[in-house]
Amino acid sequence: MRSAAIFMVILLIWSVGLISFAGRVAESTPAAEPLVSDGVVALTGASDARITAAMKLLETGKARRMLISGVNPQASRADIRGVAKATRRLYDCCVDLGFQAADTVGNARETARWARKHKYRSLIVVTSDFHMPRAMLELRAALPDVTFTPYPVPSPEVNARHWWRTQEGARRMVLEYSKYLAILGRESLLSLGPKEHHIEAPADSAAPSGAHS
Repeated sequence: MRSAAIFMVILLIWSVGLISFAGRVAESTPAAEPLVSDGVVALTGASDARITAAMKLLETGKARRMLISGVNPQASRADIRGVAKATRRLYDCCVDLGFQAADTVGNARETARWARKHKYRSLIVVTSDFHMPRAMLELRAALPDVTFTPYPVPSPEVNARHWWRTQEGARRMVLEYSKYLAILGRESLLSLGPKEHHIEAPADSAAPSGAHS
């Protein structure tokens, strides 16, 4: 009985946390107009809305340069320009493509290399609303001295305001919340150790000539 009671308390705490997490995601869009930053980073995913939203921020002068992180190696640079709906002049001069990231940890490392190369101290981050909390944890872990401004975009995969109404929406929200908790736990454990950052990223170029999405 005691074990069952403990389990029920843990389940209750987890469930309250999930509801709070989902509410935070739902209230995050539409995103507030960001302040001008050094750079803007779009983290690729199932929706192209992340890339087009980041491109609009670059076009309106919210940043000097843009990184698209996690580009598919099979796509060309021209393919990505079409997705971004960018003018050739601005795209050719000010958009870098990162091909190495395969997950959110990879996005953080790729962004860290790019930011250090350009000596950027402030970044706008564009990704899907439900992905933003986890992305911010990873990015702040990789670049603790950089100021990040989240710019979440609504996700077609998950209706953040009615996620529980479909099996797929519930599955994705629960999975994202669980991943978020795992990163919180990891960072809490790391904070108990030596004060040396666990993600090291050498300063190298983040823009090869090919592209993916």
